[in-house]
Amino acid sequence: MKNFAVAICAPSGVGKTTVARALVEQSPDLAFSVSATTRSARPGERPGVDYHFVARSEFESMIEQGLLLEWAEVHGELYGTPEANLEAAERDGEQLILDIDVQGAAQMVAACPDTVTIFLLPPSFGVLMERLRGRGSEDASRLRRRMETARSELEAMSAFQYMVVNDRLEEAVGRIRSIIVAEGQKSSRSGQDLEELRQRLLQALANEDV
Repeated sequence: MKNFAVAICAPSGVGKTTVARALVEQSPDLAFSVSATTRSARPGERPGVDYHFVARSEFESMIEQGLLLEWAEVHGELYGTPEANLEAAERDGEQLILDIDVQGAAQMVAACPDTVTIFLLPPSFGVLMERLRGRGSEDASRLRRRMETARSELEAMSAFQYMVVNDRLEEAVGRIRSIIVAEGQKSSRSGQDLEELRQRLLQALANEDV
């Protein structure tokens, strides 16, 4: 299977990080892309596992040096995907799974046109609101801001190649895994390998004496 990045996006509260992490945990040929960020670590978050926590000056230096495949400023903090993540996945023969927003997905496609884009949806509006409110730490203004962001993200959904409903975790993970396997088998990704196989088969047939 050819190596490529898979960008998973979703409105806030839909669970894209949970889905992406579960997908990687169940598939040894997938690698989770750990983003760099200038925000402080939240309780329970581990540097290098949840995020690469860096100073703003270091992040800006990464931008200047072209070391990020995509980046954005969200609520005053910078987030981005180090190019080294993709290089490491390619070296290890893995597909890179990115948990990013729609803006980041668009930048990924611009930087790596063969990126697979998947938009994760909640099963209903009621579930979305329940998940947004379930964060607990959100005051009314932050909740409104997340709702506005969710609306703009949903409006961008048509730009994505695939849509998956995250109703049951295992089913969502299974559907995304199937998408990745199918994408890996596309002739447009494995064209050179398939052409070589075709030539070998033709040569063998030509040499076969029946």
